[in-house]
Amino acid sequence: MLTEPERAIIRKWNDFSTRPRGNITSFRDDLEKFCVEMRLNDGLPVIGAFHENVALRSGLLADIAVPKASGPHPVVLFIHGGGWIAGSTRTHRKLAMQFAEQGYLTVNVDYRLAPEHPFPEGFDDCLFAAKWIGENVQRWNGDSCRLAIAGDSAGANLAAAALVALSGDTTARKFRAGALIYGVYDFPAVIERSPNRSAMEAMARGYLGAQYPAVLKDPRVSPLRAIKPGTLPPCFVICGTADALLPESQAIAAALKEVGIPYELREIEEMPHAFMMTDALSACSEGHRLMFNFLGRHV
Repeated sequence: MLTEPERAIIRKWNDFSTRPRGNITSFRDDLEKFCVEMRLNDGLPVIGAFHENVALRSGLLADIAVPKASGPHPVVLFIHGGGWIAGSTRTHRKLAMQFAEQGYLTVNVDYRLAPEHPFPEGFDDCLFAAKWIGENVQRWNGDSCRLAIAGDSAGANLAAAALVALSGDTTARKFRAGALIYGVYDFPAVIERSPNRSAMEAMARGYLGAQYPAVLKDPRVSPLRAIKPGTLPPCFVICGTADALLPESQAIAAALKEVGIPYELREIEEMPHAFMMTDALSACSEGHRLMFNFLGRHV
């Protein structure tokens, strides 16, 4: 049962996430301020080293968090959320560093955001980063044979889409696991079931730009539609029962089950979107425990 302080946190999140904004700049600013107000990045984990704004290629940066142990370290590419139009390595710094705290060399990629950089630019950045880590993480004593991708919200969509794309690339290193945290995996289904269809369509238009609606079913946009045997590694899927995206997590788990891909679906009671960033919610630590247990068994 939720405590009153937890209920207060959830009320603040619900107020933030439903508040109308006049433009994308105000939403981005509000997200940065909300992370500070809610102290989401306070008390950063103690890790071995932190390298900020490492250039993966021209125009693409990432923060690299190195575990305390000597290694070689398993590696996680972390892809932040923010609706494809907001969020950054800063807003999700603590969550990314918590992977390093658990022993994973973590690459928190600062992919390009829409609408300035509409699809497929952000997706291409994430795919490039996934290939980059296989060739470069040895610089920080990373083990390029033990790779995983994790992402939350829009980042979970990009993580799943990147894994699908990588499965068909014989030159790319193989990933051992995915951690898909309350994501969108089938845009047409999300739009169809949304109680606020116009808002969901506006988000899709913002991400896809002039290609909306032509690419809604593209597997780089809706990766669930491309799941076949071997297209994804074992996946950890988590979502709160108070999150409107819960049917998406249930749907991708069902798709994985149908084709025989190992998965673990966790539905966390009463939790809203973004709870895995909110240490003040007791379910956050439980979600982390379940996720890292899964990754430890597969990576």
